[in-house]
Amino acid sequence: MKEALFGKTLDELTKLTGRAGLPKFTAKQITDWLYKKDISSIEEMTNLSKKARNILSNTYTIGLTPHVQVQTSTDGTKKYLFAVHDKFIESAFIPEKSRNTLCVSTQIGCKMACSFCMTGKQGFQGNLSSGEILNQVQSLPEKESLTNIVYMGMGEPLDNLEEVLKSLEILTSDWGYGWSPRRITVSTIGIIPALKSYLEKSSCALAISMHSPFDEERKSLMPVQKTNPIREIIQVIKNHPAERQRRISFEYILFKGINDTQKHVDELIKQLRGFRCRVNLIRFHSIPDSKLKGLSVDEMEKFRDLLNEKGITATIRRSRGQDIAAACGLLSTKAMLKGQN
Repeated sequence: MKEALFGKTLDELTKLTGRAGLPKFTAKQITDWLYKKDISSIEEMTNLSKKARNILSNTYTIGLTPHVQVQTSTDGTKKYLFAVHDKFIESAFIPEKSRNTLCVSTQIGCKMACSFCMTGKQGFQGNLSSGEILNQVQSLPEKESLTNIVYMGMGEPLDNLEEVLKSLEILTSDWGYGWSPRRITVSTIGIIPALKSYLEKSSCALAISMHSPFDEERKSLMPVQKTNPIREIIQVIKNHPAERQRRISFEYILFKGINDTQKHVDELIKQLRGFRCRVNLIRFHSIPDSKLKGLSVDEMEKFRDLLNEKGITATIRRSRGQDIAAACGLLSTKAMLKGQN
């Protein structure tokens, strides 16, 4: 099976072309074709010599794959299903008045086992390569209209740090897609060693899945709390020199009767006071075999207002794609189960 060129960095391509005996400038020519133009074959790289194209074609392929299924919501949200290694991943295109966002996956399944996440119920089935992450962008029919990318799909990005960082380098480099890091957000539950590396190596925005400020409660929702406490995660971010230049948000799914009380408001204020950040409140929509319940809009607004009154910027994320089960993991789980029958 031939190796994919798509998803390789300029440095990787420079080494690759060097081993092939091709001129050094060939690597930059290849990045232009891969990340700035629409091609499906090496033969289309017309400013490379015929000899160079033949050498590359013997070992490599472009490596792009189209989606295998799409679901469209009444609100315009589209959920795309991609086949990867005989498994399935998904991404969601979310159009709004002032922005168009793509939510991409970084793993097949997930090993973190958060109690509210459908992807976690699949278990971990593999990491995506940089090319497989970016394929969700490049193969998107609406890619030309994209304004933002969020790494909030299937999987834990910092559990696949090397490939995620490579994909971010390609997205933000002049030789790649040339995106501003401010238009890209990586969402993580907070794996501290990898978080430190991410803060050092990337300037993209950061979203931390918090969901409770209390140790035992967060542990019951997110087992990762046992080894990566939220207080330590916050301190790592606060201590980083570039913290004030980076957009930081804390994702907080509100669960009825669990993390929605005044004591939670008070503890959030205590932990985040003086920290330049935003709390992004998210409405929970039920998933199979879960007893967790979400709050009404009025209840969420009350929680938001209590935080705002104390100087903590809080917003409510608008629910999208409810009629197509846009929550991460639902579409791919259905596809996976169908394939097993």
